[in-house]
Amino acid sequence: MMTATSATDSRANQVRDLLVGAVDLHCHSGPAAMPRILDHHEAMLDAAAAKFRALVYKDHFYLGTAHAVILEKLFPETGLKLYSGLALNNASGGFNPHAVDHAIKLGAKIIWLPTLSAQHHIDAQTSGQAKTFPKTSQKMLDPIGLSALDANGRITDPVKQILDLIAEGDIILAGGHLSAAELCLVFDEARARGVKKMIINHPTYIVGCTDADIRTLVGLGAYMEHSICMFVEGRSKKFTPQQLAHLIEVAGVDRTVLCSDLGLVGSPRPVDGYREVVGHLLDLQVGEADIRAMIGGHAAKLLNLD
Repeated sequence: MMTATSATDSRANQVRDLLVGAVDLHCHSGPAAMPRILDHHEAMLDAAAAKFRALVYKDHFYLGTAHAVILEKLFPETGLKLYSGLALNNASGGFNPHAVDHAIKLGAKIIWLPTLSAQHHIDAQTSGQAKTFPKTSQKMLDPIGLSALDANGRITDPVKQILDLIAEGDIILAGGHLSAAELCLVFDEARARGVKKMIINHPTYIVGCTDADIRTLVGLGAYMEHSICMFVEGRSKKFTPQQLAHLIEVAGVDRTVLCSDLGLVGSPRPVDGYREVVGHLLDLQVGEADIRAMIGGHAAKLLNLD
């Protein structure tokens, strides 16, 4: 007969084994303009200790590829692949094809459409929908709102050029904090231009995707990337495990990716977030093969690791 202690140990071992080979496409370690609870080196050590396969550093203000390259070179014994990408906010010139071209040539794996500088994000903050979104340690210049569309609701030429660069580089296009309506138009255009790797970041937070929007975007070939930080205990928790189960059902396991979006103050460290959410998924009777796919398998394919 299994005791409570042995049952707890068994679950911990099961979670530990499931994390082997995980891939986090959305790690918010520092240095950063926003307060972070760990730096890139510490995030690397945590992920390596849990035997993750790869880690992608994300910052709203800079391309972190150089950090990833240097850390991987300094600590080859970890066996962990390190990557980064570029968010198209004001700090990088917004919809700046030159910045995207440089990022891809340097080895960026993801281009995030505007996040903090997206007009939709600014509107969400003004209305109170994003009141818990982390703030920078020091006051920054006020953002200049960005949209992928012109005054006539058409995708702008710089955005089209950026989509062509992403397609040519065969890297990931991420939706950032544009609105669901914008993303449906942009991702349709992206598919037409040959972009094959597309993800929607936290579709139910700021972005505002309905179930119908999710199905539309999945139909265009996009993955739904759900932020673990919003389903585990901490400052950013917004949804229940049951709501996550629903979102997985809407998009399908084959089009669902779980990434930490962690590193912010008041929430768990990224790997601890993975441990908690995997426990939730096991409680929900999600199969181990499906869990492995959502926390690592799909992301590995997006990074061309297989």
